[in-house]
Amino acid sequence: MATQRVDPTEETVASSPSPSPTPTPAAPSNTKPKAAGGAKLSDVFAFSGPAPERINGRLAMLGFVSALAVEASSGGGILSQAGSGSGLAWFAATAAVFSAASLVPLLRGESAEARSGAFMSANAELWNGRFAMLGLIALALTEYLTGAPFVNI
Repeated sequence: MATQRVDPTEETVASSPSPSPTPTPAAPSNTKPKAAGGAKLSDVFAFSGPAPERINGRLAMLGFVSALAVEASSGGGILSQAGSGSGLAWFAATAAVFSAASLVPLLRGESAEARSGAFMSANAELWNGRFAMLGLIALALTEYLTGAPFVNI
């Protein structure tokens, strides 16, 4: 009688079920998948997201330079400029344009760090924005304490 030789791997495959891989936790069902290369608006505007400080810093840089220019040309300080409301429409339009221009690359998934160079770095932009925010406060505080705009002191 001839004996038939059986391959041990075939026998275990046939007799026992294959081991299942370790289950991975499923993503919550309420999240929507991101578009390829894009970012969600809530992620961009999160507390530690890239938009809030960057946009506020860019607007502060623009505001600081504009406030100094108007003080130098008209003699009116930052508090008198804000109190008169004469430039409110220009401020709102400029803030909307700068905010939209800052958001478009972020929503496409680009980061400021990826586009920065040695001289114009993303870190330098954040620090310049922080200093411009402090500069606007210093302009207002100087005018409040002295009664005269910073340029005319």
